[in-house]
Amino acid sequence: MSAVNISGFSSLPGSIKDFLYYRHCRHFPMLLDIPDKCGGADESAEVFLLLVIKSSPVNYERREVLRKTWAKERLHNGVWIRRIFISGTMDTGFEKERLNTILELEQCEYNDILQWDFNESFFNLTLKQILFLEWMERNCPNARFLLNGDDDVFANTDNMVEYLQSLKDNDGSKHLFTGHLIQNVGPIRDSQSKYFIPVQVQESDSYPPYCGGGGFLLSGLRPVSHAGVKTAGLHIPSKKIDLYDPCYYRDLLLIHRFLPAKIYFMWHRIFDPNLKCNIN
Repeated sequence: MSAVNISGFSSLPGSIKDFLYYRHCRHFPMLLDIPDKCGGADESAEVFLLLVIKSSPVNYERREVLRKTWAKERLHNGVWIRRIFISGTMDTGFEKERLNTILELEQCEYNDILQWDFNESFFNLTLKQILFLEWMERNCPNARFLLNGDDDVFANTDNMVEYLQSLKDNDGSKHLFTGHLIQNVGPIRDSQSKYFIPVQVQESDSYPPYCGGGGFLLSGLRPVSHAGVKTAGLHIPSKKIDLYDPCYYRDLLLIHRFLPAKIYFMWHRIFDPNLKCNIN
């Protein structure tokens, strides 16, 4: 009923109509859970860096590559890195069942997926985040730091651990919200853009500062910039240079928009003991 009273509602794209219809819904059935992922709430402080990776059911190949590369659960520099994929549902009928079965099979093997019964969509990414934070409060409240990222980023999680360990007087108990800081911008009003936000969703022409959603490190709520996070991709200054030269990537924390094969390639190349770099 509230949507009916929104001016211009009938002319909005279907995805935005759906968002306005259901934006007050915050509780959805949980299909896949891993309540013991952090060793229980009381033991969760043993998790130094929890990788929280947004993934759609259909992205099986991406998840498989990440499990073998930067999202591999391991002990690094004496602290634990753990991994969780967070997902909704896709499609309807038999295809929805098939996709859910894939996640169930992955869960049996890896025990690393949280899934809720809401529709995967661009506008539901914030819902996915809210549901995860509620889960974390119950099951993993004392994890030191989070990496919130997409399943198509290349992340150097070893570098992340070393950066986080270098923070003075912050063991995860103080504010940290760092990544690609975006500020002094507002909603995109072009209806042809993927990022179109009409006034019916956001009336103000400005946003508060925030970190790009492709990937950011979190323990608090005040956003700051980190030069090693490239959620808009990495700009290589010359077309004569290999865009995937590992020397450009080995000291960074995160770069958005990588295909699975390129993630697999880059993860192994940056740790190649014979790699020699002379980039200034």
